[in-house]
Amino acid sequence: METKEGAVRSRNFIEEIIDADLAAGRHDHVLTRFPPEPNGYLHIGHAKAICLNFGLAQQYGGACNLRYDDTNPAKEDEEYVRSIEEDIHWLGFAWKNKLYASDYFEYMYECAVRLIKKGLAFVCDLSAEQIRETRGTLTEPGKESPFRSRSVEENLQLFEEMRAGRFADGEKVLRAKIDMASPNVNMRDPVIYRISHAEHHRTGSKWVIYPMYDFAHPLEDAYEGITHSICTLEFEAHRPLYDWVIENCECENVPHQYEFARLNLTRTIMSKRYLKRLVDEGVVSGWDDPRMPTISGLRRRGYTPASIRDFCERIGVAKANSEVDARLLEHCVREDLNAHAPRLMGVLRPLKLVIENYPEGRREMLAAEDLPGGETTHEVPFSRELYIEQDDFMEEAPSKKYFRLAVGKEVRLKNAYIIKCERVEKDEAGHVVKVICTYDPLSKSGDVNAGRKVKGTLHWVECQTAVPAEIRLYDYLLREDDAEGDFMERLNPNSLEVLQGFVEPEVLKARPGQQFQFLRQGYFCADAKDFSPEHVVMNQIVGLKDSFSKTLK
Repeated sequence: METKEGAVRSRNFIEEIIDADLAAGRHDHVLTRFPPEPNGYLHIGHAKAICLNFGLAQQYGGACNLRYDDTNPAKEDEEYVRSIEEDIHWLGFAWKNKLYASDYFEYMYECAVRLIKKGLAFVCDLSAEQIRETRGTLTEPGKESPFRSRSVEENLQLFEEMRAGRFADGEKVLRAKIDMASPNVNMRDPVIYRISHAEHHRTGSKWVIYPMYDFAHPLEDAYEGITHSICTLEFEAHRPLYDWVIENCECENVPHQYEFARLNLTRTIMSKRYLKRLVDEGVVSGWDDPRMPTISGLRRRGYTPASIRDFCERIGVAKANSEVDARLLEHCVREDLNAHAPRLMGVLRPLKLVIENYPEGRREMLAAEDLPGGETTHEVPFSRELYIEQDDFMEEAPSKKYFRLAVGKEVRLKNAYIIKCERVEKDEAGHVVKVICTYDPLSKSGDVNAGRKVKGTLHWVECQTAVPAEIRLYDYLLREDDAEGDFMERLNPNSLEVLQGFVEPEVLKARPGQQFQFLRQGYFCADAKDFSPEHVVMNQIVGLKDSFSKTLK
């Protein structure tokens, strides 16, 4: 298979398994599934699973089901369902069937009854804490529940009463009867049904007992005829239970589970539970805050679907967990936007510049390329008074290698003229508030006579037509140190900086979410929620400097 750069990459171990299955005739098609729980917004780790499951289906001419694992009504909501579907579509994928675990509640109940009748499940009165205490350790076997010897008839009656709502939450559970001495703790009579009187987002109050994930998941895969059930590495120890459920529930289809390494990203929170805490405690503005690693947050930040798919392709599919440098994700979006993002000029920290020999009252329209070497241009106004970046000026040049503006030095203004700084004006505190310059009228960019060259080129905006803009600069949510303890203690207090800058008037044509490169500054997008021509809000996507690309060579 070819990569984005055209090089041939080796096939990952899941592709090798599928190839072998198809060659041996074990399957004549590929059907995968993406099974999120609708208890939060998806993050970049889920994007890897989406790209893998949907991507494999596309690659082999098969299909992928979207199946919601909605077996925990206390934590689930339709808001999360809608966000999940938007994320999948935005990434460029489509599912064959949209299904819910709740579609199978009656079927799962029948399977549980079958286990009871076979003497392989029992109703247990132990509390959750008591079950944990009697489960044993990795070196010591567990202790059998005193309710393990209940008769089939008593278990059937109690399980029916559980379904009828005659017991309180936690009063009873249904457990599989396997082996309390198993070296695999997951096989020590695991709970397969619990009681919850919470309102379900689809079934309402019809059900008050709900299957556990380890029981529901294999039954759903078998019922749908999934050929390759792909999940993350933490479920590897659960695979014997997955197989046990399918075998003892006498499922007609027999799927197999394969595990791959989950995505761990530096300086990034990869837990829906932790991300929900950030939202609930107001640390961020919501699930789609541009600092969040959620897919909706990345979308609002300005990341492109192509860049995320490219990132997931680059990190590959492995059997061992590892940590990926977040700069690789930034490299991917920078590479994509460099080819496609229109160029504009924006000044983040403005300093006024006056060209004293430029005619007062005159304004000319200069041509600026939309993309380097592109065929299209847009006009940018130029006149006597401009804004430049504060960092592009120093009163005295610190060295001969300083190519920005200083008193007595010359620079070129992008798409315009060469200017020379003559003097400055300062406020009472001694801060420079205005830079006074002169320009060379024969040095206009593009003119045949503009042969004189200088080493420095600055971006700028014209004062009178400059559009005031709220500029939001983002950094990682977590500090760089590896401190242990509560992740809230590692939060970066400087993850958001808001500036009041100016952008050239072309920005008023932008649509919410549109990406641009601000010349010499970085990549920005019009905020999908807050941007309007009356209130220009630009989110920093990523800077121009790519420190990670060197490691790819």
